Amino acid sequence: MSDVAPYGTWTSPISAADVAGERTRRGWLGWVGDELWWTESRPTDGGRVALVRRPAGGGEPVEVVGAPWNVRNRVIEYGGRPWAARAGSGGAVVVFTHWGDHRLYRLDPGADQPVPLTPAPGQEAGLRYAEPFVHPTRDEVWCVRESHTGPAPTDLTRDLVAIPLDGSAAAGPAPVRTLAATHHFLACPRLSPDGGRLSWIGWDHPSMPWDETTLCVAAVDGGEVGEPRAVTGGARQAVVQAEWTGPRTLVYISDPDGWWNLYRVDSEPGAAPPEALGRSGEEYGGPLWQLGYQWIAPLADGTVAAIRGGDTAQLCLIGPAGMVREVDSPYTAWGETLTAHGSLVAGLAASPSQPAEPVLLDVASGKVAPLTGLAEVHLADPGYLPEPAARTFRGADGRDIHANVYPPRHPGFTGPAGQAAPFMVWVHGGPTGQVALTYDLEIAFFTSRGVGVVEVNYGGSTGYGRAYRERLVHNWGVVDVADCAEVARALAAEGVADPARLAIRGGSAGGWTSGCALTADEQVYQCAIIYFPILDLAGWRTGETHDFESQYLESMVGPWPEAKDVYESRSPVNRTDRVTAPFLLLQGLEDVICPPLQCERFLARLAGRDIPHAYLTFAGEQHGFRKAESVIRALNAELSFLGQVLGFEPPGVPPLTLVR
Repeated sequence: MSDVAPYGTWTSPISAADVAGERTRRGWLGWVGDELWWTESRPTDGGRVALVRRPAGGGEPVEVVGAPWNVRNRVIEYGGRPWAARAGSGGAVVVFTHWGDHRLYRLDPGADQPVPLTPAPGQEAGLRYAEPFVHPTRDEVWCVRESHTGPAPTDLTRDLVAIPLDGSAAAGPAPVRTLAATHHFLACPRLSPDGGRLSWIGWDHPSMPWDETTLCVAAVDGGEVGEPRAVTGGARQAVVQAEWTGPRTLVYISDPDGWWNLYRVDSEPGAAPPEALGRSGEEYGGPLWQLGYQWIAPLADGTVAAIRGGDTAQLCLIGPAGMVREVDSPYTAWGETLTAHGSLVAGLAASPSQPAEPVLLDVASGKVAPLTGLAEVHLADPGYLPEPAARTFRGADGRDIHANVYPPRHPGFTGPAGQAAPFMVWVHGGPTGQVALTYDLEIAFFTSRGVGVVEVNYGGSTGYGRAYRERLVHNWGVVDVADCAEVARALAAEGVADPARLAIRGGSAGGWTSGCALTADEQVYQCAIIYFPILDLAGWRTGETHDFESQYLESMVGPWPEAKDVYESRSPVNRTDRVTAPFLLLQGLEDVICPPLQCERFLARLAGRDIPHAYLTFAGEQHGFRKAESVIRALNAELSFLGQVLGFEPPGVPPLTLVR
């Protein structure tokens, strides 16, 4: 028999510390010989990232690169694949990027310390590297290099380079050779199986990698890369990954028909046009927010393992003739880090009851299973987890709006009869991105206390084709705000959510949408929680953000400076006179993507308005919080804030002081 208690006051065993611990995230999987390797974050060690390997015979993972090394990089600020390795009879030679100085390092088998391969930059983080691979026949590392040449965030160049593996370039006597430099942005360098060709993806401002990219190929003679050719892409096509399946043949993901699908092409001049594989009204692939994402992984027999889906994602196998074979698994979300070896495919997969974990697909049997021998993850009692549903809501004009609904759930409590729950509308970042239906202890932190959550894949989100994605073109701050409000109203009309206790919450681009909702003419929400937001479009367009997104607003808002009035009229920083609801701002002080000055400018213009609010800053945090102590502080602040504004007393939470 459940006890009846007000929503928001339920006692829960899921603490903010549990959520912080659950952020031990894995990523960047890869095979080194018969061993599976990956990166693994350490929230209790300042958010450091380690490189680990699982011995071929099974057992607990072993740290290959441990403290104090931090296996991350800042290429395009969001980073990219940070490591590569070449197996040998005496062990594997590892190369990796270190967050502390952004140089590339080599670690030999049995060595105590890595040695630098690249020179120290002339300015802090002035040289950055991503997507390395060790050349199979030359003692070189080939990768993407980002070179910062001046004080402005857009003063930089990018190229594909070859770096001597012996460390001779670290002090300068040997050069770092440039292989190619076709575009302002470069990604996905791949060497053909016979070493005779190099492929890569490139794009230029103002395009983002989901707008338009080009797949390039060049002949390789020894260590020299010849004249590049555009094989496909351009013309409003976004190639987001390409892999070699033979000496001349590439399989790639692109969207000439409006959906990211698989294609195969002969890379030689004058060859037949690309051939579609596994075509459907579902997306294969997604937005290239970090360099090195892998939604497809070719196998030796020509089969391609691929992730596809909309509200949920599934793994499938596509044969050389294009036949699609579904893979039966309990997972509803797959990470962008597929990798194949022999007849095995490895990936990161999750479901509403299981956090992301490394899993193996045995292609021969079709069986998918988690890796054995991993330390057992402490899972929350299933009774405290929400039972989510992917839903499609109808907007006022009949448009589809996709969302994942997580109602409150607790094995020992129910809410008062006839009373609806308070609900939070969570807005994902990007805005070109998507939230999956999956296990999320951060959501359970709220739902197990009686606060519902709905994550909205508003117009502009990925997973539903280019037309859905481009609903946000020139409409950022309009369509996203409207879609979130439509979902909130629909849940209230159904009696699921209390219309008098609605909150909106988002970070980065989601912080922008939350800020716009806070300053909208029509108030739907009683409060807003805003993490590291964009609040001033004009500032963000004119030097207050990094190079990668410096012209993103050309498509999301309009051309600059022609659309200057739109930039100014939509920005929450210029609409503070409309703020009537309390808000909580949370900001990392080292964030160069959405810098603190945007929050500070907003608060300065709000001075004297008598609006209850709090502004929390986090030293040592960038765009997204990695430290356990930061996560704990932020979540407890959120819960206290919600209780004060929405009228409930969450037990055991330190009170947050609101100022006016």
